[in-house]
Amino acid sequence: MSDKLAVRETKTDKINRQENLLELEAKYCSWGDTVHYADTLNIFKSAKGSFLYDSEGVEYLDLQMWYSAANFGYRNKRLNTALKKQIDTLPQLACQYLHEEKIRLAAKISRRNELAFEEKGRVHFNVGGSSALEDSLKLVRNHSGRSLCFAFMGGYHGRTLAASAITSSFRYRERFGHFGDRALFIPFPYCFRCPYDKKKDFCDFYCLKQFERLFETEYHSVVNKKTNKCEFAAFYVEAVQGTGGYIIPPQNYFSGLKEILDRYGILFVDDEIQMGFFRTGRLWAIEHFNVTPDIIVFGKALTNGLNPISGVWAKESLISPKVFPPGSTHSTFSSNPLGTAVGLEVMKLIEESNFSTEVPRKGRYLVSRFKDLQKKYPQIGDVNGLGLAIRVEMCGKDGYSPDKELTDRIANLGLSGRLTSGGKRRGLILDVGGYYKNVFTIAPSFYITQKEMDLGCDLFEEALIKAIKKA
Repeated sequence: MSDKLAVRETKTDKINRQENLLELEAKYCSWGDTVHYADTLNIFKSAKGSFLYDSEGVEYLDLQMWYSAANFGYRNKRLNTALKKQIDTLPQLACQYLHEEKIRLAAKISRRNELAFEEKGRVHFNVGGSSALEDSLKLVRNHSGRSLCFAFMGGYHGRTLAASAITSSFRYRERFGHFGDRALFIPFPYCFRCPYDKKKDFCDFYCLKQFERLFETEYHSVVNKKTNKCEFAAFYVEAVQGTGGYIIPPQNYFSGLKEILDRYGILFVDDEIQMGFFRTGRLWAIEHFNVTPDIIVFGKALTNGLNPISGVWAKESLISPKVFPPGSTHSTFSSNPLGTAVGLEVMKLIEESNFSTEVPRKGRYLVSRFKDLQKKYPQIGDVNGLGLAIRVEMCGKDGYSPDKELTDRIANLGLSGRLTSGGKRRGLILDVGGYYKNVFTIAPSFYITQKEMDLGCDLFEEALIKAIKKA
């Protein structure tokens, strides 16, 4: 048998194996997750840095990094080493016992927040973002004795039953009913598509004034004007909306909102699950807006995606042992040693890095590259970013009408692995979000190079050209 034939047969075997796996997936895997959102189903074999690789060795530049869970790049040697070391020392421990990494990680986060916000607080760990979000709801209800909350239109806080009640998408609740109090959803300051049809430079925070009007009379069903007590316990916010399309609010919006909330004893809960750990150039996105939250919910990038661990930080008055005693909430794997060891190493990595400078610098460059494309293609309606959280909103030729179909074609062309650059077959990983599912939410690795950013924009332009031709 010739070497060429052997190579050909090896490729055939790979194709057959891939087809067999897809057949098994179609038959035995639940379709209830998000895999089948895409037309193209990929089976990836390896990852490194900013890239994923399929079974044929095709290289896919990842510009979304697992919904911002892998901020520090795939196969980060330092973080992988920390995980391997923990596996060989204390890999498992029931969470009713203490271990050093848990204590030091909680201390690092709490001390960092004390410096940033001048507030003492504590950390409680859990597993996934939705679980931590539910723990925050317990803190809110325990403190206030109330269960109703405000949240934003376009907000996403998870898909557990309680989290979906404060997530604005009805489709997450439609088939499962209500097992918690549904939030009152308030318009987010989405200036490109203002819900009040105002212009940013002349609106004088009209959206904030409309929220404040809810407290003018008891007949808006929010406040008792005789006692000044509000029926709502908390307002759940994302400082930069994630799934909603990486929408960045005007600078003074949140400080104005916090003033209103404080007036009526309403807690400010900051969901940093997607934006935390320097995605925006600060540890927490809310730090850009000069607001001190009462509670911060975090997860995802805390372990660079190596282990599901999440948590809440809350002010001492909300979480002290006196008001939140042992047994108030519990999860079997909540502070597992593998997760806390990697999380501790992530915090050390952050302390030793210059992400506060590098992330904004790289973000500005990537935004400038997409804005250059915007000048060439009217279908790119809006480009904006905060750090390396960047939005690219796709529209019709008028530059405004949402074009979901064009967005989907671009995303699927990237997943096909049939784009080219320098004569080499490549793929491009893009995430789609936004109110009309027409926004690319760009969240690359913090270590992405300028060459890789240029490659990403070149591949994006190639996919855009092909997608326009298919229209």
